[in-house]
Amino acid sequence: MTTPRLGYFTRLLDDAPPVERYRNALAQFVRAEELGFDTVWVAQHHFHRDEGGLPSPFVLLAQAAAKTSRIVLATGIVTLPLEAPIRVAEDAAVLWLLADGRFELGIGSGGTGTSFPPFGFDVENRPTIYADHKAALLGALRGEVLTTDGGALYPAAPDIVETLWEATFSAAGAERIGQEGNGLMLSRTQPRREFTGHGSAVDQVEIIDAHAAALPEGVPQRIMASRSVLVVDTEDEARRWRDQGIARSLGMLAGLGVEIPTGVPDDELAAYLDLHVGTPDQVLATLLHDPILPRATDIVFQPHPVDPPHPVVLRSLELIAQHVAPALGWVPQKGNS
Repeated sequence: MTTPRLGYFTRLLDDAPPVERYRNALAQFVRAEELGFDTVWVAQHHFHRDEGGLPSPFVLLAQAAAKTSRIVLATGIVTLPLEAPIRVAEDAAVLWLLADGRFELGIGSGGTGTSFPPFGFDVENRPTIYADHKAALLGALRGEVLTTDGGALYPAAPDIVETLWEATFSAAGAERIGQEGNGLMLSRTQPRREFTGHGSAVDQVEIIDAHAAALPEGVPQRIMASRSVLVVDTEDEARRWRDQGIARSLGMLAGLGVEIPTGVPDDELAAYLDLHVGTPDQVLATLLHDPILPRATDIVFQPHPVDPPHPVVLRSLELIAQHVAPALGWVPQKGNS
């Protein structure tokens, strides 16, 4: 069993003004470092305040770098088709230096189709745009000549390439990512068009198998498994927050036309919706049945889609570090709290 890194991921979806969302996230990063977490992750989203609260991840992570000293900062993900790839390379290089190398770059093709037209792109061309932008990004990071007079990326940061993570929902995507030797990012839930009665982890086994089979010889597999986790002190709290997570998840599925049978018990519904909400013992009881976590190099917990208030998130981080993560094989680095 791999000894995993422990991560915290936020989509910055507090029921609060933007500045409070950003300040809460920074405070959560600081507390995660104090508790011994190894990584913190942010997602980039444009325009939709109820889907993701952060269009500029490098700006936020630069502030986080100034407020922390050990924890690794990561993007999960930069929506690369909507970005100028050389600018992404430049921002990543500056952040890498300011954070003393405590930065890992996660990229993906993005999920919100309506965000493409404002940037001048047709969402139908997303795969091609992503491939072209990734090639330009990697070329810049590797030091390729970019200008007619011999100029290359400045500041140089070729080591970022070794940290690269890519997101996918499919085995075919995982095979491509593996062939390139990049880390595989797994979502907290898989897209589904019908009620299956089981959680997404079962469907992700095929994805990580495809990634493992495609890796070049000698390249270790890196798997980031994101999971929706909220840990609370009492069963009454657990029921309240689980109900909120279920209601919000069902709303998302309804928008996709997914019909849920009536009469499904809440615990089965939560399992299908990939929600791990409860006391430490309750959360462990569900996570220990996840077939992906024993193979993950990075176990990353996020409070979405429950998205409770800031104090509840802070308490969840404490309970995760103290009771949940150690039971999953996490060992704090020497010197961690």
